[in-house]
Amino acid sequence: MGSEMTGDQMQTWPGSAYPLGATYDGSGTNFALFSEVAERVELCLIDDAGIETRVEITEVDAYVWHAYLPQVQPGQRYGYRVHGPYDPEKGQRCNPSKLLLDPYAKATCGVIDWDQSLFSYTFGDPDSRDDDDSASHMLLAVVINPFFDWSGDRRLRYPYSQSVIYEAHVKGLTELHPDVPEEQRGTYAGIAHPKVIEHLLKLGVTAVELMPVHQFVNDNTLLEKGLSNYWGYNTIGFFAPHSSYSSTGDRGQQVQEFKGMVKSLHAAGIEVVLDVVYNHTAEGNHLGPTLSFKGIDNAAYYRLVDDDPRYYMDYTGTGNSLNVRHPHALQLIMDSLRYWVTEMHVDGFRFDLASTLAREFYDVDRLSSFFELVQQDPIVSQVKLIAEPWDVGPGGYQVGNFPPQWTEWNGKYRDTVRDFWRGEPSTLGEFASRFTGSADLYERDGRRPVASINFVTAHDGFTLRDLVSYNEKHNDANGEDNADGESFNRSWNCGVEGPTDDPGVLTLRARQQRNFLATLFLSQGVPMLLHGDELGRTQEGNNNTYAQDSPLTWVHWDTEDLPLVEFTAAVLRLRKEHPTFRRSRFFDGRPVKREEGQPLPDIVWLNSDASEMQPEEWDSPLSRAVGVFLNGEGIRARGARGEVLTDVHFLLYFNAHDEDQEFTLPSSEYAESWDVVIDTAGGAADSEPFAAGSALTVVGRSLQVLRFHSEPDPEPDHSVAASLTAQADSSAVVAPSTPTVV
Repeated sequence: MGSEMTGDQMQTWPGSAYPLGATYDGSGTNFALFSEVAERVELCLIDDAGIETRVEITEVDAYVWHAYLPQVQPGQRYGYRVHGPYDPEKGQRCNPSKLLLDPYAKATCGVIDWDQSLFSYTFGDPDSRDDDDSASHMLLAVVINPFFDWSGDRRLRYPYSQSVIYEAHVKGLTELHPDVPEEQRGTYAGIAHPKVIEHLLKLGVTAVELMPVHQFVNDNTLLEKGLSNYWGYNTIGFFAPHSSYSSTGDRGQQVQEFKGMVKSLHAAGIEVVLDVVYNHTAEGNHLGPTLSFKGIDNAAYYRLVDDDPRYYMDYTGTGNSLNVRHPHALQLIMDSLRYWVTEMHVDGFRFDLASTLAREFYDVDRLSSFFELVQQDPIVSQVKLIAEPWDVGPGGYQVGNFPPQWTEWNGKYRDTVRDFWRGEPSTLGEFASRFTGSADLYERDGRRPVASINFVTAHDGFTLRDLVSYNEKHNDANGEDNADGESFNRSWNCGVEGPTDDPGVLTLRARQQRNFLATLFLSQGVPMLLHGDELGRTQEGNNNTYAQDSPLTWVHWDTEDLPLVEFTAAVLRLRKEHPTFRRSRFFDGRPVKREEGQPLPDIVWLNSDASEMQPEEWDSPLSRAVGVFLNGEGIRARGARGEVLTDVHFLLYFNAHDEDQEFTLPSSEYAESWDVVIDTAGGAADSEPFAAGSALTVVGRSLQVLRFHSEPDPEPDHSVAASLTAQADSSAVVAPSTPTVV
C-alpha cells in the first residue's frame, strides 16, 4: 500500500456506540469497535491507490470506541489499529503495526497472503515481537450500502415435517453447470439461476443448506501444497458473505448478490439455511496470524488456558475456540445471527461443532449461556436451528441432548442405515428405531420425530455413489499420504473396489443407491440430501475433500444419472403426498401383542410369515429382513390449515440379505389387497395388486413399498416406473398417489 496520511483534516463526529461495525445511514458512516483492553484506537481508511488515512477515535462508551464520518460512503475500505498491552504470557496481544479486520465487517475485499508481517512474532522465534506493518497483506473491511428492494419477499416458514434439505456448496454445485453463464458459475448468482432452481424444484427440495458462506481464509499450509480451504470452515468475518462467491465485485456488491439469491430462492418456494462456524476463527493458536480478534481483545474473544493464557483452548481441532463465556463474544454471535435473519433474510442455521458453543467451562452444558440467549431471542429462536452435535473435546458427542427447539444432525441414523444395507449383523432393532424417528434420542424431552435430521451422506465423507463403490478411502490427492479422513466408513463396494465394467456389480450399486434414498426419504424425521447424490456424483473414493477446489468435488452435470434423478424426485413426491411418512409425533404402537378385537396400532413390525415381531427377535444376528405396516388412520398430523390428516395404509419390506426373501402379506384385517409403488429392484413394475395373505418376493438387497388398494381404484400410474425401467441398471417402481384430508 502507499504511504499513510493522518486524518486531522477529516471531519469526524462523536457517533454512537451502537450498532457495532460500520453503518451507513444514507449520509455518512458510523464506526464502532469493542475493545476492553485498548488504550488507543485508530480507524484506517484505505483509498483506491492504497493510501491509508488514520483517524483517531476518541469517544469511548462501555469499552466501545466510536466515531461518525459524514463523508464516508459505501465502497470505502477500512481497518483498525489497536494500541494496548502486548504480553502474550498474560493473554494480551495488541500490536498497532497490524491492520485489523473489523469483527463486524459486512463485506471484505482482498486476500491474506500469509506474509511474515501478518504475525506478531518472527518466524522461528515464537517469543519475539514483530512490528512490520501488515496493511498491504491484509484483506480489508468494506462499508456497504444496506438498502435493498425486498418487496415481495417473505419468510416461507415451512414446518420441519414438510422440509427436505439439500446440502450444497455454492461453488461446487454450479461451477460446471452448462446452462449457467460462465461468469456466474460458482457464485451466489449461479445458485439463483433458473436452471438450478428448476432442478431443485423437480427434486422436491424445500431448503438449501449452504456450506460456509461467511468470509473465510485459505490456510497457508494448503496453499503451499497447491490446495485450498474448499469447504470454508475457517471463518474470519461473521457478517460478511464470502467475496470469492460473488460474480459482481467485492466492494459490497457481494452483499447485494447474496440478497438477490435469497430473494430468488424464496420466490421459488425454497428456504435458505446457512452452515455457520461460530466455534473458532481463522486466527489459529498462539502461532497463528494477528488478523482481527487477537489484536482487538484476545482474552475477550478466545478461550485461553486458565493457568497459562499464552495458549488457547481448542475444542475444534483448529487451534482456538470462541469464548462463549464472555458477554461481548456472545453478543458477536447473536448479533451475527440476527443480522443474517433480519438483513439477509435467511431461514435458519446449521451450527458446525455445536457442542463447542455449549462449553461454559470444560463440560458440555445444554443450559449454557448461548442456548439461553437463543431461547429468549425473539428473532433467532423463530428460525430453523440445526446442531452438529459434536466437537473434539471430552464428552463432545451430544446427539439427543440439545434443547427442545433444536434439531440435530443424527449421526446414529447415518451409521445404522449404512450398516443395515451393507449387511452387518444385529442391526435390525436399531434400524427400526432410526427409521421411525429415533424416539430413544428425542422423545424423552418432549421433542418430535423432526428433531432428527436424517442423512446417509454429507459433505464430510463419501458421496452416495462412492459409498457403494469403495471399501477404503482414497485420499492421496490431499497430500497427506492417505492418512487424513475417516478410515471406518461403513461402506461396501459391492464386490469391486472403485470403477468397474461388471454389469452385475453396476446393477447392485444402482440398487443400493436407490435403497439408501428410499430409506432416507421414507423415514420419520427430516431428510437431508447431499448435493449431486441424485446425479450419481463421485469423488473417486476421496472422503475428505475439504481442500479440493477442483473437478474432483464439483458437480458434473454433463454425466448426470438421469434415472436416479427421476427416482429421487418420485420418492420425494410420495413423501410429500403422504403424511404417513412425515408424522408430527412418534409411533405409539405398543404393546406388541394385541387382544382380539382391538384396532390395529399405528405401526406393526412383521416377520416374513406375517406374524408380529417379538422383542427377542430384534437382536438376532442373522435377521436382515423385516416388514412394517404403517397405519394411515393413525398418523396424528395436521395440515397447513390445521385440518386433521389421514392417509392410506402402507406396507414396507426391507431385505438386506444377498438372497431373495419371500414375505407373506398380512391378513385382510390390514387390507384386502395392495399395490406396489416402490420396488428398488424393479421386478414389480407392472404387477397386479397383491391380495392379503399372498406371497411377495423381495429381491436380495432391495426394498418394496406397497400402498393400500381400494376399489374402485384407477390403474396404478406407472409412468415414472416406465421411464426408469427403460434404462439400464435403473429398473425401479415409484407410482404417485394422493392423500386423504378430512
